[in-house]
Amino acid sequence: MNPAKRTRGVALITAMLITALTGSLAAGLVWNNALDVRRTMTLLFHEQGLQVALGAESWIRNILRDDSLDSQTDHLGELWASELPGLPVDNDSVQGAVTGKVEDLNGRFNVNNLVDQSDNIDQAALEQFRRLLIILEIDPRFAGLTADWIDANEDAGFPDGAEDSIYTSLTPPYRAFNRPLVNVTELAALEGMDKASFDRLLPHITALPVRTSINVNTATPAVLQSLDANMDPSTVESLLSQREESGFQDIKATFGAFVTNPAILDQLDGSSEYFQLKAVVQIDTVRVTYYSILLRAPNGGPVTTILRSLGTI
Repeated sequence: MNPAKRTRGVALITAMLITALTGSLAAGLVWNNALDVRRTMTLLFHEQGLQVALGAESWIRNILRDDSLDSQTDHLGELWASELPGLPVDNDSVQGAVTGKVEDLNGRFNVNNLVDQSDNIDQAALEQFRRLLIILEIDPRFAGLTADWIDANEDAGFPDGAEDSIYTSLTPPYRAFNRPLVNVTELAALEGMDKASFDRLLPHITALPVRTSINVNTATPAVLQSLDANMDPSTVESLLSQREESGFQDIKATFGAFVTNPAILDQLDGSSEYFQLKAVVQIDTVRVTYYSILLRAPNGGPVTTILRSLGTI
């Protein structure tokens, strides 16, 4: 081959390789830049969503404070109990909305009530929790397991208790909590607890930092039925029709005919202190699910956020 033609061929191939490499490099830079822009926008939208959720929390705090000034009882017909409609999020470039709802945590069974201030098992609360589990078709032994998980001692209760000797033999091993729960999701760590049972139980229980009463005006039907062994679905249905949306007029008189244990009857109330806000903010493709537990002081006192979490309660 002619040396000149060979040189021209090598130059052409070199130019083609340079062009290909340059194009590949340019495409990579464009792709990386697009990813960086998308990551930045996602972070911005997430931060905006969090701020919107905090704004919703502030709004709900005002509603709860005003409610305590207007009424001494809490029931499902009040403003705070209505689901927050979808409200648009002000954003010039993308569409967004915020929705939410408030639930009365005093209408649920507080698992921390299972152990009293002297670190003794509260038998009345334990029996109520067993009844609640049976109503929900969940193994009632989880009542004893929960009490053992909360109490400070390391002695397994009989016959349903479990302490470190059980939990350290699991894979992976861990130890019993042995103190009041901070978050009710910790019960998922109980020996033998499965997801289906936990999901069925979760809407009816809570874990609050102090012993609390049960607001029968907002309690779930299963919690109402668990108050006494004499309570059956037809009795609960009758009670629900009585309370409707304005609550019970005379709690002691209404439930005194059904609840035979004075320890349980004394725990019934018509007002609440603890509420849970769930706010869902959607901005473009970014979704922020925000939970906060609110403590309301009586008679128009301040409403304080005691726990916040993202994604899960």
